[in-house]
Parts: sequence; C-alpha cells; structure tokens
Amino acid sequence: MSGVYVFRPSGFSIDGQATSQRRKVLVYSPTNEVITSYASLEHKLLGLGWERYYDDPNLLQFHKRSTVHLISLPKDFSQFKSMYMFDIVVKNRNIFEVRDM
Repeated sequence: MSGVYVFRPSGFSIDGQATSQRRKVLVYSPTNEVITSYASLEHKLLGLGWERYYDDPNLLQFHKRSTVHLISLPKDFSQFKSMYMFDIVVKNRNIFEVRDM
C-alpha cells in the first residue's frame, strides 16, 4: 500500500496487556538531530516554509501556504507525544522521522 500510513498503538501485546514502551523522539533527518524543544522544531519548520499561527494561546500552530496542512501542537513540550510527531512526519516527508530511544 504505497503512500498509506497505518498507526497502531504501541506498548500493547496482542492480548491487550500493556508492555514496557520505548520513548519516541522526532528526528530532523538531514542532520540526524533529535528535536528536544519547540524552539528547535520551530526553527526547522520555518526553514521549510511553514508559518506560525498565533490564533489559539493554548496551541502552537503552523501552516504552510502552498498546502491545506495545519500542524497543531500542545503548548507544553512535555505533552509532545508520538501522535504529534507522526503528524509532522506525514506533512514533511523525508525531512523528519520518529525513532525509538
């Protein structure tokens, strides 16, 4: 299935029991840099043509003019979970990837 992403919840065995989860990190592929803050992520996204939206004070949002894509992130970086990372990866193919740490 080319171009189709299938997201499965990690950390659960086949019988539904929780297993130990490995921490996920967002990596900027061109430099192999792990994104450790929103400042770092914003710098990378702005360089890729994304613009910052300031409409919602509870969210960090980015829009790319040439697309209909919108990236919405929780204001607190500690709430930056893998589902947000995968959203960034899908909207910036070959630029970011999610890895287990």
